[in-house]
Order: sequence, then C-alpha cells, then structure tokens
Amino acid sequence: MTTERITDDLNRLVSLLPAELQSSLASTESRDQLLEVVLDLGRVPEARYSGWSTALGSTSVTHADLQAMVERLGQFGSDNRAGIERTLHRISAIRNRRGEVVGLTCRVGRAVFGTVAMVRDLLDSGESLLLMGRPGVGKTTALREIARVLADDLGKRVVVIDTSNEIAGDGDIPHPAIGRARRMQVARPELQHQVMIEAVENHMPEVIVIDEIGTELEARAARTIAERGVTLVATAHGNALSNLIKNPTLCDLIGGIESVTLGDDEARRRRSQKTVLERAAEPTFSMAVEMHSRSRWAVYREVGRAVDALLRGQLPSPEERKMASDGRVLRVEPQLSTSPLRRPSLAPVPLPSPLDPIPLQPVGMGGSTQSELKPSQAPSKMFQVLCCGLSEQRLDEAVRRHDWSIQAVDDLVQADVVLSVRQGLGRQPELRRQAREAGVPILVIKSDTLPQVERALERLLMRRDSGLPHRDSADSGDGDGDQSDASAALEECRLAIEQVVVPQGRPVELLPRTEEVRQMQSDLVTRYRLRSDVYGTSGQRRLRVFPP
Repeated sequence: MTTERITDDLNRLVSLLPAELQSSLASTESRDQLLEVVLDLGRVPEARYSGWSTALGSTSVTHADLQAMVERLGQFGSDNRAGIERTLHRISAIRNRRGEVVGLTCRVGRAVFGTVAMVRDLLDSGESLLLMGRPGVGKTTALREIARVLADDLGKRVVVIDTSNEIAGDGDIPHPAIGRARRMQVARPELQHQVMIEAVENHMPEVIVIDEIGTELEARAARTIAERGVTLVATAHGNALSNLIKNPTLCDLIGGIESVTLGDDEARRRRSQKTVLERAAEPTFSMAVEMHSRSRWAVYREVGRAVDALLRGQLPSPEERKMASDGRVLRVEPQLSTSPLRRPSLAPVPLPSPLDPIPLQPVGMGGSTQSELKPSQAPSKMFQVLCCGLSEQRLDEAVRRHDWSIQAVDDLVQADVVLSVRQGLGRQPELRRQAREAGVPILVIKSDTLPQVERALERLLMRRDSGLPHRDSADSGDGDGDQSDASAALEECRLAIEQVVVPQGRPVELLPRTEEVRQMQSDLVTRYRLRSDVYGTSGQRRLRVFPP
C-alpha cells in the first residue's frame, strides 16, 4: 500500500514575490492547495486554488514589481517561460506588443509520490503507455513518477524528453523527482520530434518519456521509436480515446484511421454501409489511460480492440480504477457482480499482480416484459436513474438544462428506472435479468446523444407524474416494439458469432426469445455455416450457437 506524498519547495517560489504578497501568502491556511499566483499590471494580485481564487492584498501590481521579479528569474525562453533551478515551479510571462512583460503566471510545481500505484502493474508489462486527460488533471505529475519508478525500481534506461522543463524542473541538474532517469532538454518546442529521434540514436534508451505529443511530426517520431523496440510513455492532447480517433493529427498514435470500401457480401454480413472506417495499423501505444480526475482513471489494456469497437459504434469497456484515501487502489468492475440486485462495487485490486482483461460479450436486447414504475410520493421527489452504457455526464447535462429532479445512481436497489443505449445493455445481460426480478423498468434509447437522452427523461417524468405504467421498451422513434426486438435479437446473434463463437471457439447462449425471433436467429446462424439448438423450458427458450 502506497501513501501519497507531496513536495513542492513552495518557499522558493514565494520568496520571488513582492514583500506584501509574501506576507499575504504566509497567513493563508491553504498553501498546500495553492495552484498559481497571477500578477497583471494595474490589477490586484490573485492566488488561485482548485475551484476558487482570492485577492492578495489591496495594492495593484506596478511595472517595478514585475521588473524586479523578471530580474530575479533571469532570461525567459522563446516560449515565454522561466523556472527556478532544481524546482518544478514555472513562471510564464505575458508581453505587450513592444515585448515588455505586463503579466506573470507563477504556477506551483509539486512532486507527488504515490500516484504511480494506479498503473504500477502496467509498467511491468513493458508495453507503451499513453496518458490522456484534461489540463490540470495531473498528467505531467504522473509522468514524472512513472519515469522515476521505471529508472529506480525497474532498473530501466530511461530518457525524459523535457520540452519546457515541466517534468524535471529548470536548470541543468534535473529534479530528484525523476530519480536516475536522464533528462534531455529541448531548445524550442517545435524541435521536440528531432530530440526524440536523437535520444534513440545517441543514448540507447529502453524507455522514452514524453510530455504532450501534439503535432503530426511528433506522432510520426513516436511510431518510429516504437518500431525500433523502445518503450514509450507519453501524454497527448485529448480527454479520451474517442478524441484521438477524431483528431487527424494524432490518430496515428492509436493506429490511424482509414476509409475502406466493403464488398456487397461483407457489407450485408456486417449490416453496415459499404464505406466504413477501419483502423489502418497497429497502435503506437498498446495501452492507454484516461485520467478523469486525480484519483479516478480508466485503463485500456488493448487499445487496438477498443478503437475497433468505437469505429463500429460499440462502447468499449475500460477498467475503472480509483485511489482510496488510505492509498489503496480500487477497481470498478465493468461487469455485474454476483450479489443480487446490485451493480459492481469498488473492491481492492491486488496490485501489482496482473489484472485479467475483461472479455467482450455479445450484445443482447429485446424483451417486452411489463413492469410498473415505482410510485413516487410527491412530484418533487428525486427520480433515480441507473445508466447502462450511457455517459453520466450526458445525463447530468440534460438535467442541468431543464432543471429536472433527476439524479444518477450506481445501485439497482435505489433505481426507479434503468436507462440504456442499445449496445450497453447487451454487455450486461445479468442487469436485465435482475431488473426484471426487482420490477425496475428499462428504457432503451438508440444512442448516447443529448436529444435522445432529453426525450427519454422527459417521457419518464411525464409517466411518473401521471402515474401511468411503463413497459421495458426500445426508444426507436418510428416502428413498433416487435420490430425493435427482432432487430436487437439479430444484432445480439451476429455479435455473439463474430466476437466469441468464431474467434474464441466457445458456444454462446443467447437471451430468451419468442419462437418467431428464434427462427430468425437460427437462419442467421445457418448463413454463417454454424450449428445451433434450442434450450430451456417454456417462456425461457433460447438459442445456443456452437463453434465450427
């Protein structure tokens, strides 16, 4: 178990500030939460924290104050950044058209020890790792500790490509936070790709650590390095894997995207258009991490498979990990636990032992079992929604726009209704069974888009307030429930064959269906030249598909 430790050398940064600001910060109780100090000409200085800020004193910043700080700092680089030697603090300048400094942003740099426990088992695999997340979520901090662990604990030859001295601090001697890893500084940001190649050619590293791959040249350099057998650990512009797919500059990091024209038979078999998007090559980074917050990460152990799923309109199942307050790493299982009527809960992960990847499961939908909504005690009662394969952020966005009394829950026991996208519910057939047993209705929508979510929620609230019963249904918009059920059943059958039966050689039992729908599934199995049979008692009869 690893407890998080933080070191920041904050006094060295504070000593550069004007005397009045030093006294203001000395009396502040939240110095350990300080993010940056902002000094703009003619304005009162400001201390910024996570989510809030406060004025420092009452005197406006003058030219003399800024000039005194610039003289103590020394020369700024071409990127208008300067630092304090052997610290991680960063001072960035704002200049007017004459090149004079009219503003300074003094960013507090902290070395955080303990966050690497979230991905410690991934480092042992020797595979390349890509970190993604919004600014300020802690990508550079994690990268710094990963470099130290690789160099000190695993004995690797590590070279850090430090473009703006953010990883190892300012000055010629790198900050101790990177351990025995070597650091190569980059004179200008546009030369980063050249320094990356130079590191491989001149210094024989086993691992190269890079902060912020952001250009096509850097993406190409990363692929070149990976093809030479060197492990990469890097961060990239983008909050999630889906952002990289849409980014033509950086999509090569995950294998590149190309348009492919399918033959008539293949398009008919896939039930898709003839022109589709496919992954062009193997990903440069075989593993990826989405950093949703400093303590909650989503891990993709097989980037290629996740990208393929996204391109086919499916939802990949990353491994959710969370850092507890006592330093333990917890994992949120993407599948349901065996306990009745509950979604997966947080459980300790035995890191750094390897974690088993979660196998893909066939998508199943359908069913028209009638169940009534739980009666609400009053119209203002908070409506509890359990999301399945649906982004809770999208649900929150719809709720905020309309000021609805709706909240997302993680427990089926608390839920008034289950809201799912078509592919999401098929990956969790146990949830559908448990919802039926508990009498919790399920509403299925076509896609994870804001209009679809808004329409579904509005429909649910109207039924709740009017006291009308609600049936498990697919929100198909046009077409009846029988057509939706048949379409979903065929899609379940197709995915079971293509993802499990043929590639893994395992039989798969589909969800219970009506005799007419089972016959349609059986015909589809025959087209794949496979064998199937019917199992189960009346009302629960289902098709089992056997491998070739």
